[in-house]
Amino acid sequence: MDKRFPIQDQIEMLGAMLRGRVITPAQADYEALRLVALAQFDTRRPAAIVRVATPSDIATTLNFAQATDLPLAIRAGGHSTGGYGVADGALVIDLRDLSTIDIDTAARTVWAGAGCTAAEVTHAVEQRGLIVGFGDAGTVGIAGLSLGGGIGYLARKHGLTIDSLLAVEIVTASGDILIADNTNHADLFWAVRGGGGNFGVVTRFKYRLQPLPAFTGGPLVFPPVPEIIAAFVRLADQAPDELTAIAMVMPLPPAPFIPVEAEGKLAFVAMMAYAGDAEAAQKALAPFRALATPLADLVGPAPYSSLYMLDPPPEMRGMVAVRSRFTKDFGLDDARALVNAANACTAPMSMSQIRVLGGAHARVATDATAFAHRGSRFMVSFLAMYGGGPDEVAAQERWAGDAVAAVAPVSDGTYVNFLGDAEARGLASAYPAATLERLRRVKRRYDPENLFRLNTNITPA
Repeated sequence: MDKRFPIQDQIEMLGAMLRGRVITPAQADYEALRLVALAQFDTRRPAAIVRVATPSDIATTLNFAQATDLPLAIRAGGHSTGGYGVADGALVIDLRDLSTIDIDTAARTVWAGAGCTAAEVTHAVEQRGLIVGFGDAGTVGIAGLSLGGGIGYLARKHGLTIDSLLAVEIVTASGDILIADNTNHADLFWAVRGGGGNFGVVTRFKYRLQPLPAFTGGPLVFPPVPEIIAAFVRLADQAPDELTAIAMVMPLPPAPFIPVEAEGKLAFVAMMAYAGDAEAAQKALAPFRALATPLADLVGPAPYSSLYMLDPPPEMRGMVAVRSRFTKDFGLDDARALVNAANACTAPMSMSQIRVLGGAHARVATDATAFAHRGSRFMVSFLAMYGGGPDEVAAQERWAGDAVAAVAPVSDGTYVNFLGDAEARGLASAYPAATLERLRRVKRRYDPENLFRLNTNITPA
């Protein structure tokens, strides 16, 4: 582009070169489209938002960004805890219109556009009696989730989301549109399975699908008693691989299945997911139900997608503080610390969570993907949703940091998708040294100038 022209004029010229649409601050829908999921980033105002329609649109936009020296942000679902999908003065490549879902039932595969959410893909493949595991929230986009790993309700049965990933279509910094898999650009395919958005703009994901003839799931709610929590985690760790549990201490929201007197009070809410025969599911769930009298028990035969029905509505936005750690141990003292952390949080909504790993997640070699935390048996995470000024931000960030340090004082590392905007440990906690060095070499090959730097950034070697 000719830098003699004002940048807004150049941006308008870009729009004429694309099949998609360019939204500038002068347009009516700019204010709505610039917002991402987390409210602490609401003040960020990009120079323009490019709603791309094709991979070629992305290649053209990348060339434009390099020619104009505009910083580049990539936005898919918009749930990045670091707010990387939007930045002041940046050119935002918005992938939400890349939302096609192409299912090959016979081959048990699906190509899904980077603009899809987990719920959209889940609903589509579920109609064919098939499934792929994403995270624990249906509103989250598949792109960032997959590029970081993807730890959800099928982690013990089928592994992480990246363990079902067969290929990606990706646009690199040079504008090349590549298919990366175990045969073609294998180094790049290794890197995008856990290395985030550092290596290009992924436009489509190809996943292996699994048959799901029967599923049993739902919430099992107990009083927040440390002894119950510790026993629950021990049972979940020893359970068959078909059973995955994601559990948390949190204030109970109003719901038809919650006793009125329990609303707003802390409880231990365990989301149970059994991928297999209904009779075997009941046998596996029996020890959990015997721990104590549940406050609520909604675990039963249901579509897998029903687990996403408990997602908060999209309009329920707030500022978020988050921390996570992987750990090999979780006992009674840790359960006490989990409850203490939940009690200490002053935010209107919080989750003090433990995910029980193992199973298929642990049977993948540490160096097979850029996600390297295969030996960790548990992941603890703490999330506060709140509103307020700088003092409140500092207070909630401090709570999340103190909580994760108390519950997991010996850390196996941090989940890259849960690295908060204010977290200082960064890449050293997300990747072992050998993994990080390998990622830096891949970065040097595909993005030597670090064009893709508004992210949890891996610099070129």
